[in-house]
Amino acid sequence: MSRFYMTTPIFYVNGDPHLGTAYAAINADAFARWHRLLGDEVLFLTGTDEHGLKIQQSADEHGVSPQAWVDHTASRFLGAWRELDISFDDFIRTTQERHHRTVQQFLTAIYENGFIEKGFYVGLYCVACEAYYEESELLEGSRCPVHERPVTEMSEENYFFKLSAFTDRLIELYESGAIRVTPEFRANEVLGFLRQGLKDISITRTSITWGVKVPWDDNHVFYVWYDALINYLTAIEYGEDTGRFAQWWPAVHHLLGKDIIRFHAVWWPAMCLAAGIDPPSQLLVTGWLLVDGAKMSKSSSNQIDPLSVVREMSSDTLRYYLLSSTSFGADGDVSLERLRASYNADLANDLGNLVSRTVALIVQKFGGKAPLVPSLDERNVTLMEFVSNGITAWNEFHPNVAIGAAMEMVRSSNSLLEHYEPWRRPVDDPESAWCLGTIREALRLAALLLSPAIPQAAHGVIERLGLSDLGPLEWRPGGEISELSRAEPLFPRLQKEK
Repeated sequence: MSRFYMTTPIFYVNGDPHLGTAYAAINADAFARWHRLLGDEVLFLTGTDEHGLKIQQSADEHGVSPQAWVDHTASRFLGAWRELDISFDDFIRTTQERHHRTVQQFLTAIYENGFIEKGFYVGLYCVACEAYYEESELLEGSRCPVHERPVTEMSEENYFFKLSAFTDRLIELYESGAIRVTPEFRANEVLGFLRQGLKDISITRTSITWGVKVPWDDNHVFYVWYDALINYLTAIEYGEDTGRFAQWWPAVHHLLGKDIIRFHAVWWPAMCLAAGIDPPSQLLVTGWLLVDGAKMSKSSSNQIDPLSVVREMSSDTLRYYLLSSTSFGADGDVSLERLRASYNADLANDLGNLVSRTVALIVQKFGGKAPLVPSLDERNVTLMEFVSNGITAWNEFHPNVAIGAAMEMVRSSNSLLEHYEPWRRPVDDPESAWCLGTIREALRLAALLLSPAIPQAAHGVIERLGLSDLGPLEWRPGGEISELSRAEPLFPRLQKEK
């Protein structure tokens, strides 16, 4: 059995989940669900990042302890992910004791290997990013390139990680394909950064106390990014269960946003090498969700609340739109208007309508007894091309292409229905049985391909077709003899907003 270890970035809890954070979680969830369908053993990790200066400041502003503040804010992410049907196996919080142990063990290994030393740091720091920037990276007016806020000059005693020692090794890993990046053009971006040369970087702070203590120096806490990245090892018990670590680490797939690629594609692999373990072999980099061309973020006023969409429509509606409307890795401009249009066109008109018509015709022509699935022949074999295309697309991390293949199967099935017109044929006509048996099986396979994106609706399709489960990713002649009955529309059409 193959293993598949899927991780999301852990989400900073200094604000509510928005559509941008939901987008990352939904993509990762779809990939995890797909690999479960394939029969792989899956570990899907997500969680919250709860240390750092912003958290300490927010807690002070609210008159509570940092721990009380993060207990409150982390619960919002847990609740949101459940409403969005995020099927995580482990939800990590960086304030958990297990994580503190892993951070201290991992960074002690780097320290003992000679890649951490004490120094004095002066740099330009963005509190919102919890990151230092070079002058050349800033916008006009010494502003952060992500948050467009003025940075602060920080000066303090720090421990430094000797990142510069790994420049050549990292270039070799990317050029050889030992570290794979999807989409591929992001690997060229990383190589461009590496070829400029790397500088040693600060990894501890003395000016704050809210963080993981440095085990060899109580005056320091680890800088939030180093603490956060190590969560991927905490979940598989690095330093505590060598067997579990050896099973899962080679199967890791990190999903991240393009704005944090430097941390995951440069710092993190170098840290792994310094600690004496292999770097992650697969990075999946999403683009940004844009509203009128601007990145959606907690710090701007252009947020779309994912939970309001779920409560108005459904989690499947939101998931379908986010996964189908944008190529993985590209930026995508989103709007509620386009979301509603996508729902009506694809889910209500195409998929939902075909399911309803098929069931109604089986009830009308065959008394609800579903005709058996015919064998493949020259009239229906092309439907399996869509299945093949969908499988390839999911395996290669292209959810919009996989969803597109499933919906093309739905539309081709609808064309078959229009061609054979079973409503015009006599009761129990063999051509009607062939047509409706074919469409019923095509809808099962389409639901199977769509299930990582719309898990609830996919099972709704299966129930309406009188089937007990999604079944295999192959044409299944014969099939179950079952009684069908008319049901409520799977996707009631949305009325246009006034």
